Amino acid sequence: MTDIERPSTDLTVGSRHVLSIADIAFGGAGVGRIGGFVVFVPFVLPGEEVEVDLIEVKKQYARARLLRVLRPAPQRVAPRCPYFGACGGCQYQHIDYAEQVRIKHRHVADLLERIGKRPAGLVDPVIPCPQPYGYRNRLMVRSQWNKAEQRLVIGFLRADSRLVVDVESCAIADPLLQDQLRHVRAHPPPRGGLKVVLRRMPADWEVPPDSFFQNNFHLLPALLDVVRERLANSGARWLVDAYCGVGFFAIELAGVVERFVGVEYDAMAVEAARRNAARRGAANGEFVAGDATACLGALSARFPPEETAVIVDPPRVGCRPEAIRGLLASGPAQILYVSCHPATLARDLNALCGGGVYEFVQVTPLDMFPQTQHVECVTDLRRRHPAASAERATSG
Repeated sequence: MTDIERPSTDLTVGSRHVLSIADIAFGGAGVGRIGGFVVFVPFVLPGEEVEVDLIEVKKQYARARLLRVLRPAPQRVAPRCPYFGACGGCQYQHIDYAEQVRIKHRHVADLLERIGKRPAGLVDPVIPCPQPYGYRNRLMVRSQWNKAEQRLVIGFLRADSRLVVDVESCAIADPLLQDQLRHVRAHPPPRGGLKVVLRRMPADWEVPPDSFFQNNFHLLPALLDVVRERLANSGARWLVDAYCGVGFFAIELAGVVERFVGVEYDAMAVEAARRNAARRGAANGEFVAGDATACLGALSARFPPEETAVIVDPPRVGCRPEAIRGLLASGPAQILYVSCHPATLARDLNALCGGGVYEFVQVTPLDMFPQTQHVECVTDLRRRHPAASAERATSG
């Protein structure tokens, strides 16, 4: 007997079914059921009735391909991109933008409550992007030889495989990147398997070609405002900016604190950060090259922890366990966790707050990635008073 009773309905690959979609799962796929058996379907909306065929059947769930929408939801809109559904870059172009924002808020709140054990009521409304198309300032274009058609295709990975779909334009790309894409297509690479990065550099910032910078200039001021407001609210006098890249947060927040230090593994980014700081007159801090995971404890110890804030803006995989241990050991008064992946954020918050040392104060999601499943979050954690922490540990 399995955990899930499969209905008698045919559940073989290729079988067709009519489903009612009940929800959108984190990752963008709709959730329907055949009897009590869960089926995930992309490019649908809650409340819709759709016809699908099964493309993968596992022990506890199946995946299906959307064949047609029989009863559309009111929030369904026409995608702007002719490649939507084939290209894997976007998951939500079929959804009205206001509804996209609501879905992302629900996903963040659910993940933080279910995985992070944090109250969903502390999640702010998602700050929407003022320009939900034409915003992305960095794209990776791939080339691949299509044997069947005997030609080189240039574009992005498909939604359903590691193959490349040939694209002539991208609806979410900055207009300058559209020009760059046309140039790449007019002057193709000599063979398949190559990657070309298209990028629009930020004004007045030095960014080495392979260094990180936020991919949405339109919502970047709002992201900075959220971090600045939370930092100022804490009253911290010292700032450690981990994973600092070319120094964006540290330099922009230099006026809020007495001194700062930024750490970054990318040595070229550190050199750029130093020049960015000099250009912008941020003379009350320094940038060091090193692994933020290994340096967090030592860097935090340079400043009095009761008056220190640490910004962590790690890659999508989140903080490594040793980074969490370093933060807990050094005990800064505030941790501002900037994350582009709510699931790894929830996991790390569980580790940071689980012992009662840190209190989850607030999380503000920002839609830095319209038309996609992704969402940026700024989370404010404050160190509890030692007596309160001891009392909480005892009561737990």
